[in-house]
Amino acid sequence: MNTMTVTKSVVMITEEASFRIKEMMEHNEEQDAFLRISVNGGGCSGLSYGMTFDQNSQENDVLDEQFGIAIIVDKEDAAILEGTKVDYKQSLMGGGFTIDNPNAIASCGCGTSFKAAARPAEEQPCE
Repeated sequence: MNTMTVTKSVVMITEEASFRIKEMMEHNEEQDAFLRISVNGGGCSGLSYGMTFDQNSQENDVLDEQFGIAIIVDKEDAAILEGTKVDYKQSLMGGGFTIDNPNAIASCGCGTSFKAAARPAEEQPCE
């Protein structure tokens, strides 16, 4: 892990999401990794979210720590993700992460992509 200064929270994760993330980190033997939250091009609305484990941070990353999880976000993505809440919901149909982004101006019907005024993106067909 690179040494970085912790900054203000860009993305907030709930305690429930943190439990699931820690389980996944342990299962994948990534306990010392960063959780990288990103915005990628793609999807029928043009942008999609990414959540991965990353062993390295970059100079342009914003670092935060919540519930013992080191979270990194690229500075370019920070404006689009500012105020975003990541939760984990469990239901009779299964469970999954939910992302509530106040900067999304529209989202697709399939729920996997979104539009943001801060970053125009080319729409793709739904899969």
